[in-house]
Amino acid sequence: MKCDEIFAALAMLEKERGISQAFMMDKIVQALTTAYKRDHEGVENVVVDVDEGKRELKMFVQKEVVDEVENPGTQMSLDDAKAISAKYNVGDIVNIPVDNIEFGRIAAGNGKQVIIQGLREAESGMVYDEYNSKQHEILTGVVTRIDPRTGNASLRIGTGTEATDAILLAGEQVKGETLIEGQRIKVYLVDVRRQSRGPQVVISRTHPGLVKRLFELEVPEIYDGTVEIRSIAREAGSRTKMAVWSNDENVDPIGACVGPHGQRVNSIVEELRGEKIDIIKYSDDPAEYIAAALAPADVVDVRLAEEGKACRVIVPDDQLSLAIGKEGQNARLAARLVGYKIDIKPESYREEE
Repeated sequence: MKCDEIFAALAMLEKERGISQAFMMDKIVQALTTAYKRDHEGVENVVVDVDEGKRELKMFVQKEVVDEVENPGTQMSLDDAKAISAKYNVGDIVNIPVDNIEFGRIAAGNGKQVIIQGLREAESGMVYDEYNSKQHEILTGVVTRIDPRTGNASLRIGTGTEATDAILLAGEQVKGETLIEGQRIKVYLVDVRRQSRGPQVVISRTHPGLVKRLFELEVPEIYDGTVEIRSIAREAGSRTKMAVWSNDENVDPIGACVGPHGQRVNSIVEELRGEKIDIIKYSDDPAEYIAAALAPADVVDVRLAEEGKACRVIVPDDQLSLAIGKEGQNARLAARLVGYKIDIKPESYREEE
């Protein structure tokens, strides 16, 4: 049966949307065979032959030649097979052409619907592949709606056929940050999940990875690998501690991140709406690393536990509250940064001890 319209539609989809003709034709063939089986109970083997050169589709029902027919849907007698061609014998498979009028009715009823459904599936797959390759990257989205009940924000990410909608949950938003419709914001792509309604893009503004990626974009020495970010601890909207290391002794890792007159770090602080960022130098010596992590407080001594990742840190009496921080934040972030449990004591405690 001539199917010029279907072939023309598939060619247009491939040209305009980048969706493979082979992918769509497989969907159409699958739908046609399913529709025929649904209308003809007992029929199991249905084949659709695709002739791209002639732009033709032909449908056949396959039946096995047997001595005694038990299932008319899958078997035929030797006499009936011989009536088609004298070459057939018992055990052969016969392709019986489906009447063009009936095949045309099935194609007309299913072709358009399948193309629409296949188009959705293909575009969904392309969006998934596009964003799955961008996991753990920074994306820019436009706020399209804010749910007044939940506080969740809907974002439109990307452009053209690769654009998709994503939800920035209230729990993934920076505390104290107010979003408005039409605002452009940077988000961190945490994950992409396949869903029946299309790919779900999981994004965050609170993830430590957002800070890391912002520094990679802002600091050339991090981007080219001269300076490494070894660890990050973050309490979004309030404070971040970041440990950096230089592979080149002539490059100061902290200076590179801060930038001339603090320009680099200031642009990141601005993007994060004033979040404070402590940049410290990483060290392979745990005591030195822990002392640096407690900045801006001075440290007198660090005693590591004989077993496990724990330590006691001695600080000047007048630095105790600074080392612990407001509501314990400085000590908490330092512990998460270095991976040690930190017990902070004033210098007078050591004298009593």
